[in-house]
Amino acid sequence: MIESNNNTDTQAGIQNTDPNYKEKTTTVQQKEVHSDDDGHDHNENDTDSGWKSHWQLLLAVMILVIMLILEFGFKFVPTFPADLIIFSAAYLLSGYNVLYMAYIKAKRFDFFNEFFLMSVATIGAFAIGSYSEGVAVMAFYSVGEWFQDAAVNRAKRSIKALLDIRPDQVAVQRDGGFVVVDPKEVKPGEIIQIKPGEKVALDGELLSEKAAFNTAALTGESKPDTKNKGEQIYAGMINLNTVAQIKVTSLFQDSKLSKILEMVQDATSRKSQTQLFISRFAKIYTPIVFALALVVCFAPYFFVNPYDFNVWFYRALVFLVISCPCALVVSIPLGYFGGIGLASRNGILFKGSNFLDVMTEINVVVMDKTGTLTEGIFKVQEIKSKDIKPEELLKYAAAIESQSTHPIGLAVVEHAGKDSIKSVKITNVEEISGHGLKGIIDDKEVLAGNTKLMKKFDIEYPAEIDAIVYTIVVLAVDKKYAGHITIADKIKEDAQKTIKDLHELKIQTVMLSGDKQTVVDEVSKNLGIDNAYGDLLPEGKVEKVTMLKNEGKKIAFVGDGVNDAPVVALADAGIAMGGLGSDATIETADIVIQNDQPSKIVTAIKIGKLTKKIVWQNIILAMVVKVIVLALGAGGVATLWEAVIADVGVSLLAILNAVRIQRLKM
Repeated sequence: MIESNNNTDTQAGIQNTDPNYKEKTTTVQQKEVHSDDDGHDHNENDTDSGWKSHWQLLLAVMILVIMLILEFGFKFVPTFPADLIIFSAAYLLSGYNVLYMAYIKAKRFDFFNEFFLMSVATIGAFAIGSYSEGVAVMAFYSVGEWFQDAAVNRAKRSIKALLDIRPDQVAVQRDGGFVVVDPKEVKPGEIIQIKPGEKVALDGELLSEKAAFNTAALTGESKPDTKNKGEQIYAGMINLNTVAQIKVTSLFQDSKLSKILEMVQDATSRKSQTQLFISRFAKIYTPIVFALALVVCFAPYFFVNPYDFNVWFYRALVFLVISCPCALVVSIPLGYFGGIGLASRNGILFKGSNFLDVMTEINVVVMDKTGTLTEGIFKVQEIKSKDIKPEELLKYAAAIESQSTHPIGLAVVEHAGKDSIKSVKITNVEEISGHGLKGIIDDKEVLAGNTKLMKKFDIEYPAEIDAIVYTIVVLAVDKKYAGHITIADKIKEDAQKTIKDLHELKIQTVMLSGDKQTVVDEVSKNLGIDNAYGDLLPEGKVEKVTMLKNEGKKIAFVGDGVNDAPVVALADAGIAMGGLGSDATIETADIVIQNDQPSKIVTAIKIGKLTKKIVWQNIILAMVVKVIVLALGAGGVATLWEAVIADVGVSLLAILNAVRIQRLKM
């Protein structure tokens, strides 16, 4: 198989960062040829595919067709040496790429590859006078490879096109006006202007009062997203209705879109177990085929009388042609490219083909509660104080929670208003993992967190607090219970359907949360989750997942990818929910769901299953056809014509089957 060159791979956004990647470089006629770990060569100077001159291949096919028409239609066959000259010209026009690659590999003492295999088979056909068949094998093989090469390039380009939508210019405010510059020249702190219909080039903070954006390229959602002043805007969004001004917060190369694009690029180089198996299989399979071809050629000498060398040599050539593993080594990675691309269009980013396979084996989905199954947008419902005024209790709570990024803390601060803590003196704030916060507020020691925090510091609180279902923040001031704030969260719209769909896939559901068991039980009951555990510290979540793994379960953990990093690392597949807003999420998780929809978990599993199904269809199709034609060729039933048609035909069918993944809708 002549695959796309390295230059094409760069344009298509595919950079091989596989640690097992082995590169060998040889300079021949001022060209560099690199051999990657699946045995395919890439020509640096090619720009679209390995087949630089399509007209040469077309001319070769035309010569072959004309000669066949003359031979079979008009019974006219040129005599030697005219026929040899004509067919040799067609042979060289159609096969110079293959011969060149075979020569390069032979110089490295690499003889067990499809280029050398095809060269031996076709030169052998010429040696026994089967000129037309030799040209046909090379021409049809080259045509098939050209189609396959084009399909691979298209798949790679489509993956990059999903996300590489960054504009190459942006209007930035300088010298009292707006000037158009390259986004790479814009620095954080500068102000850019985005007109309706334009794409946002850089991450930033919205300065305009309000603007609506299409976020489909990032989240897979076509529904417009209205942003208000001060909210984050990301590169790749499209401004819909009004001129918007944005204060840039990161460099072009550090934008969320750039990081996501880099992740998708790297994903295609992280191979699945199926791909790795096929690569290893091809390296063992090809030498065996060469050996069997020699057996087919020479073994009959000891058993067949009379022994005709030309007959058995011809059968060995048929054996070599049909044994070419092109359909496997091309269609399989193409299938995984298609799966990654399909997932990206649905707002799901797989960090490697291997995780597509992992998702097909998942039988337990473990989920965090806040931000995964619930909105994570908390609202203060009730404030109850003891010995101090409610406003003072809220001030203490807002002051200490302002030092936290937890959604519950943010809800308290939002309810109090940032102005309420401007004059407050805040010092020595300490986060106590899984419990809450401790700090000094206006020279008073303040504790704010769950009831475990109160117990940890031996602070008595009303027993009825333990019976409250909703989330609460309990406060103590100078070692005495001061009151509590009740906060409620909302279950996501598609959470219930997600659990139902997972159950239909025979997948067990588990919810882990640091929230109170009563809250966790309420959410679990509403959603129909199989098992739910609350009051968990981070190490408690690790313990629960370890227990499931010890039972032999294949686990996907869904969370924010930051606070639950130990569990994400422990799970077979770590899935980050709403990864668009977090650099750490993109770095931590194996799979990133770019919006906040838990239903995408089901979509990711279905895409994994679909990809694996199509890949194995191709493997079975290729192997069955090859075994049948190999047997027919060794028995003298199949000719070189049948061999090349079967080889190219199977390859094209496998490619078309793999390409259809890219056109599916989930």
